[in-house]
Order: sequence, then C-alpha cells, then structure tokens
Amino acid sequence: MIKKILKILESDARTTPKQISTMTGTPQSEVVKLIKQAERDQTILKYKTIVNWDKMKEEQVSALIEVKVAPQRDLGFDAIAERIYRFPQARSVYLLSGTYDLLVLVSGKTMHEVADFVSQKLAPIEEVQGTVTHFMLKKFKEDGEILEGKEKVKRQPVIL
Repeated sequence: MIKKILKILESDARTTPKQISTMTGTPQSEVVKLIKQAERDQTILKYKTIVNWDKMKEEQVSALIEVKVAPQRDLGFDAIAERIYRFPQARSVYLLSGTYDLLVLVSGKTMHEVADFVSQKLAPIEEVQGTVTHFMLKKFKEDGEILEGKEKVKRQPVIL
C-alpha cells in the first residue's frame, strides 16, 4: 500500500490524505500513519514544487557538469561525491557509468557564476581529473512536467 501512496505523492505532493484514501480504498487514518512513518524513516525526503522560472522572468542558469574523478582508497566515489554535494550550487549529484564518473547539476544567476564554481571550487579538488560543462539553453520538461505548451490531445473527432 505504501508504494501506491508514494506514487500518488510523487505525482502531486498536494494530494491530501483524504484524497489518497479515496484513491486507494485505504482508511484515511492508515494513510496518515503510513505517510508520517515514511517521513520519519526518510523514505519521503522532501515535498517539491516545480517552478517554471522563465514565466517569472527570473534569470537563472543551469548546467550539467560531467566530472572525471580518481576514487579514494577504501572510500570509492562516496567521499568525493559528498564533498561536491555539500556546495550550495550543486543541486543534484549522480554516480554514472561510462566515460565520466559523476554528473553534477549546478544552478547560478549567471553563466559567469556557474563557470566560477567550476574553475574555483570543483576543478581544484585534488581527486577531480577533468570536467565538461554543458549549459542548459532551454528546459522543455522537468520531473515529468512539460514546461511550455501542454500536450495537445491528438484524437480525431467522432462524427455521427
């Protein structure tokens, strides 16, 4: 049951326990109990709002940075990943397979600010062997949400 509840909340964090109860057929008190337990054990980490900052005319620059690192003895990639994710500019950090080891999503007010982060904070880290920065030019979809122009229904009209 908890998986159904989590899927509902992941899709829309504003869904109330009463609505979830109706959707799942689970008593509301049980839904509340399961949600509170998921928050306590950190299965639910955060409730999130997706904002289309372009609509607010808010200048914001995002970049994906591929990072090649030398893993540390007995610690692997975890210690270097932790060092990177502690920077406030790092929005997300992922361990990858392939040519690069880590993928870091970075946000800043300007391209210069992001470039400064890479050159002054990220690249000087001893274990970092190289970086490749990809600036995001436009977001079309984020976390499953289409940011501009919702999908149009593509069905033919029924003519009787």
